[in-house]
Amino acid sequence: MLGRIDEAETSYRKAIALKPDFAEAHNNFGNTLQEMGRLDEAEASLRRAIAMKPDYAEAHRNLATMKKFSSEDEQFCQMHALYRDPASSEKNRCHICFALAKATEDLGDYATAFQFYAEGNALRKKQLGYEKAQDSRLFEKLKATYPPITANTFAPTIVASEPAPIFIVGMPRSGTTLVEQIISSHPMVTGAGELGFASQFGSSIAVGKTPVNAEALTAFREQYLSALRQRSEGKTIVTDKMPQNFQFLGLIVRALPESKIIHVKRDPAAVCWANYTQYFTSGSLGYCYSLDDILHYHELYEDLMQYWHEAMPNRIYDLDYEALTERQEEETRNLINHLGLEWDYACLSPQDNRRGVATASAAQVRQKVYQGSSEKWKRYRPYLNGALDHFGVGNQ
Repeated sequence: MLGRIDEAETSYRKAIALKPDFAEAHNNFGNTLQEMGRLDEAEASLRRAIAMKPDYAEAHRNLATMKKFSSEDEQFCQMHALYRDPASSEKNRCHICFALAKATEDLGDYATAFQFYAEGNALRKKQLGYEKAQDSRLFEKLKATYPPITANTFAPTIVASEPAPIFIVGMPRSGTTLVEQIISSHPMVTGAGELGFASQFGSSIAVGKTPVNAEALTAFREQYLSALRQRSEGKTIVTDKMPQNFQFLGLIVRALPESKIIHVKRDPAAVCWANYTQYFTSGSLGYCYSLDDILHYHELYEDLMQYWHEAMPNRIYDLDYEALTERQEEETRNLINHLGLEWDYACLSPQDNRRGVATASAAQVRQKVYQGSSEKWKRYRPYLNGALDHFGVGNQ
């Protein structure tokens, strides 16, 4: 969680040496190896976890997301047996549903995959107890608190030796991980991943719980930069790709005026579907487990981003994910130029960036930039009752 994955590897190896049949350690080590881009080793570690504990539903889900099913193999049969077992807990059943959805999707059985996604999502929503009203209230507070934030006379002193953040924001599954891989391929940049610091130190200010004054803004700035420094690896430019930081852009721009904001936009139907098909380990993304909730959240997101664009013109750089995959060099050069960095050809080979990636896209970003992922949702159109069709002509 601290981003120190080399130390994590050492600790997992010690744990396994002390207790070789410790299935949980093999599962977690598999996830860490995946973050490190060592995918064959990761798969082997997850297989060991399942061999030791055949009913280990979470390990089945982790392995299913990593591998490509070409047949109803042994793991597929194990998962079906767990699915049919009346003694399986709802938590385990949820993991298995998402795993079987991925497996049956790989095998081209989209009708069955959709049923597994629907059941898995319903179980996850029940676990998290999400209600749309909570985000509606949150987004209203964010907009209501921005005027006093921007009206404050706070004027920070910018120190050149301090790390300057690049915030990469957008909806989850919009391409933010790929964009961070591209930017952090530059030798001047450290990719720090999804950092919770903006929310941790600033959310109470951003929603008006903490009075907006120079002291509060100074404290947020100093706490954020201090935490960022610990992740900078000695470099003065650091990416923070927590997608949900789009909520805090008003506070970020005011307290960290030296920061750059990259907003990754992806085809709305594609990003909504990608949210629905993903089991997020974080409990903070409760809207993801119902298409109705996702569509509602996407409306809130688009409305807030429009508000930020109007309130802070020319401050947010919009990067179109589909354009990036279709015109990779042109869009990448524009992005690097916007960041004020000299061009480096390494930015065209993000798949060669060996930094750790601890997101749902950990496996995808080890591949070359590819087109077509935004079309995947259309396979499920017959089962969606038109839920995603309203997003425009581009989705026909």
